[in-house]
Amino acid sequence: MLELRNIRKAFGDCVANENVSLTVHTGTIHAIVGENGAGKSTAMKIAYGFYNADGGEISIDGKPVNIRNPHDAIANGIGMVHQHFMLVDTMTVAENIVLGAETGSAAALDIEKANADIKTLSDDLKLNIDPRAVIEDLSVGQQQRVELLKALYRNADLLILDEPTAVLTPQEVEDFFSILRRMKEQGKTVVIITHKLDEVLAISDEVTVMRDGKTVGNVRTADTNAQELARLIVGRDVLLRVEKPDASPTNDVLKVNGLKVRGKHGLAVNEVSFAVRAGEIVGIAGIEGNGQTELIEALAGLAKSSGGSIEFEGREVTSRSARELKELGIAHIPEDRHKRGLLLNSDLFENAILGVHYRAPLASGGMLNSAAIESRTREIIKKFDVRPGDATQVARSLSGGNQQKLIIGREFELNPKLLLVSQPTRGVDIGAIEFIHRKLIELRDSGSAVLLVSAELEEVTALADRLLVIREGKIVGDVDPKTTSVEEIGLMMTGG
Repeated sequence: MLELRNIRKAFGDCVANENVSLTVHTGTIHAIVGENGAGKSTAMKIAYGFYNADGGEISIDGKPVNIRNPHDAIANGIGMVHQHFMLVDTMTVAENIVLGAETGSAAALDIEKANADIKTLSDDLKLNIDPRAVIEDLSVGQQQRVELLKALYRNADLLILDEPTAVLTPQEVEDFFSILRRMKEQGKTVVIITHKLDEVLAISDEVTVMRDGKTVGNVRTADTNAQELARLIVGRDVLLRVEKPDASPTNDVLKVNGLKVRGKHGLAVNEVSFAVRAGEIVGIAGIEGNGQTELIEALAGLAKSSGGSIEFEGREVTSRSARELKELGIAHIPEDRHKRGLLLNSDLFENAILGVHYRAPLASGGMLNSAAIESRTREIIKKFDVRPGDATQVARSLSGGNQQKLIIGREFELNPKLLLVSQPTRGVDIGAIEFIHRKLIELRDSGSAVLLVSAELEEVTALADRLLVIREGKIVGDVDPKTTSVEEIGLMMTGG
């Protein structure tokens, strides 16, 4: 259905795509995999008209087409769901879906007909989305379905999905894959950009592998495996499991006693108590939305508690600000890198010093030290393999995984006594996941305390020395991940 031939795209001196060629067959699910910055999203944004290629050709159904913008792509039956949703929170599902696709004037818009059409579309694919629901009241998984509906409402026959499962829970992923299979049965074609090799093997028919802006492999999914794909992606053998020595914890660094934190809909954290010791990783497992976000933000000084206490190295810090906690030695890698981790329209120099911009040698007498800032930024880029390594570009221009590596590098450079880390590998490629896991273990072995939240149950059980299970804002289990099965942990998470 879709063919790219010898696509080239450069942004200044940075070549994102060089002679990229791939073929997507009608009625298939086609996966595109590769490291962060490999050019996957760029190639698909060219197919969608978001970017214009510098060279090469696009064909649809065997015929060359000129796709200059997304309107051209939509007219050719191509829809795209971006990694970060493009929805207006205060509008309804139907209003979001028809936005930009209205015919005539706003006064002539028949919203009731739109509601009916969208409900029919939702029912056909068993999406269970109410067209009258307001976006901000929907879960992330439901918002993902709205994005799908938006593309299908515009009569897309081919859907490009950029990291569609990055923010979904394991159960939501299963539901989402069922939807994709139903779409395939109805004759739709799907291109899925992802880092998760188990998902590639579970859902796709064919796989294209990209590395350094080039196509390095096109294979049938049935003819490959995770190890072979990982080798193609990274160009070397990759360790697909976490290997670590046993922890040697010492003194309590963090003690939480009866902590309460309010959320949007009442008490999100309800009398939580636990401790984290130097030299150990304590994991928190739970279905997203069960208080993990509010807990970490309270510990990082970004949210106020409404009861209980927080102690750090024996001192009360419950009401301390985020800056005060950072000064004491607490670093924070947030779950939402765009909202909490980066200034997207600022360059990498500015982002590398966020939270410590006032410290020597980065500043003196109220003036920033450009040489010290450049040195720190270059060091983070080098040590954490942030690509491309041009520190003058804005953070928004980096792929999601490279944005994550920039944040992780910045926080690790603080040599924290306690690291609060949420979703460390969300949207990160297989090679970078291995790298980040190794860095977390190195930090633990250097004597730091680590509190880890991850929606990836396999990740949190593999990294954690001790595992806390959270449900409805309460700790319902404190287990040894080496002796407790994933099934048992899953039952605790769901209340089974």
